[in-house]
Amino acid sequence: MAQDSGFPAPAYSETVLAVNFRDAQQYFLDALIQIHYAHVLMLARQKIISLSVARRCLEGLDALDVAGIRSAPYKGQCEDLFFYVQEALERLCGPENAGAMHTARSRNDIGITLYRMGVRREILSLVRYLAEARRVLLARTKEHVHTVMPAYTHTQPAQPTTLAHYLLAVVELLARDIRRLIAAFATVNRSPMGACAITTTGFPIDRDWVAALLGFEGLQFNSYGAIAATDYLTETAGAVATAMINLGKVAQDLLLWSTAEFGFLRLSDAWVQISSIMPQKRNPVPFEHMRVLAGKAFAQAQGVGVTLHNTPFGDIVDSEDDLQPLVMSMMADAIRAARLFAGAFEACEINRERMAARAHSDFLTVTELADTLVRGDALTFTQAHRLVSAAVRRLRGHYAEDAMVDSVLALAPENIGRALHTPRPDLLRALNPEYFITIRTIAGGPASPAVLSALESAEAEAAADDCWLREKSDLLDQFPARMQSARQSAEDTRR
Repeated sequence: MAQDSGFPAPAYSETVLAVNFRDAQQYFLDALIQIHYAHVLMLARQKIISLSVARRCLEGLDALDVAGIRSAPYKGQCEDLFFYVQEALERLCGPENAGAMHTARSRNDIGITLYRMGVRREILSLVRYLAEARRVLLARTKEHVHTVMPAYTHTQPAQPTTLAHYLLAVVELLARDIRRLIAAFATVNRSPMGACAITTTGFPIDRDWVAALLGFEGLQFNSYGAIAATDYLTETAGAVATAMINLGKVAQDLLLWSTAEFGFLRLSDAWVQISSIMPQKRNPVPFEHMRVLAGKAFAQAQGVGVTLHNTPFGDIVDSEDDLQPLVMSMMADAIRAARLFAGAFEACEINRERMAARAHSDFLTVTELADTLVRGDALTFTQAHRLVSAAVRRLRGHYAEDAMVDSVLALAPENIGRALHTPRPDLLRALNPEYFITIRTIAGGPASPAVLSALESAEAEAAADDCWLREKSDLLDQFPARMQSARQSAEDTRR
């Protein structure tokens, strides 16, 4: 029979408790202490504890050696960081006062609250760097309204467009990513404090006051759901996963564009790495790092969902100590990917001439040639498409504008039963990439009026998001000052 040697068993300590203790030290110590301050002030305000007890508790909190706690090794003397801090408070302000501090609360509502406090900060950071990437893209969009380039479908050159048109598509991606993160922030920034273990308490606490004191924008109202629900995590992970898929797709394009075969982009020397054996190499590895970090963050986001899938709707460790560092790592890698994108793309050179040359090749404008035949020769689009397709096949990949027009004119009698009426200059004009772009003025298209209109709307949206970011950042930056103000009010009342 195995002998009970007392808590904690060495293997349990080494594989769970010590690891979780270190994670809590890194990610959640500051939030834990802030929750202690807010709860003590509320207990005193509600006359659940006396002002003299509250004062002793606050003095104990003030005297905590936060740096020492953050670096303390785990020796199995307590279950977790909460109890480690609790024991420190008992030494500093007495067991009777430190014990009173824990009235009308639980590790359950404390834990979920500090997790939310951690992830809300990370959401704001990710929004900030995605917004910075959007700022870079908008600035480059203005530079490249008339930079002609090929658009690709199925990884093959398809039609002429402009770099501004492409970049605005990415701007819209980032805007939607930011919108999803803003929605996730609204879900996350709700306070569970006061839910206690899962059914609240018989003490007359003020949940709303604590929520406001800690920078929350309301309550996670139902106490059962405040403890049991994990959608604040899965919604955040879903928003991050989508953003990282989007960044990964853009990274793939940027890497292709940086190849010698494409030659569209050239990173500045500050962003390239060399080969240890090949002196000529200029490796665009920031885009590779961007891609792998986005992929890694996406995988971690999936890990959040997989961990929480089919878990009970209640207080469970699956959503706590072992999962939360994965959430923080997911956010950190997503932020790194967004920062890389903004920095590297802002510093890269665009080869306008190479882009334009590719747009003038490979039959990219023949859709407009078919459209011109519909307008000028009263053909159905199917007839025009069939004729132009036959002309393309006749040239066997050797594209030239004059040869393309000659081929269409020669094949018209056997394909439509007569010669074409559209003048040759109109047919040649249809094959000009600049003309192709200029007439596509439909909303969302590549023509400069459409691009400039979209640019104006994107800048207005970016300004609104920047305003939101400032507002929420101020909310989180200022709550410690509100806590100090509440403490001063308590001190004034005592006097």
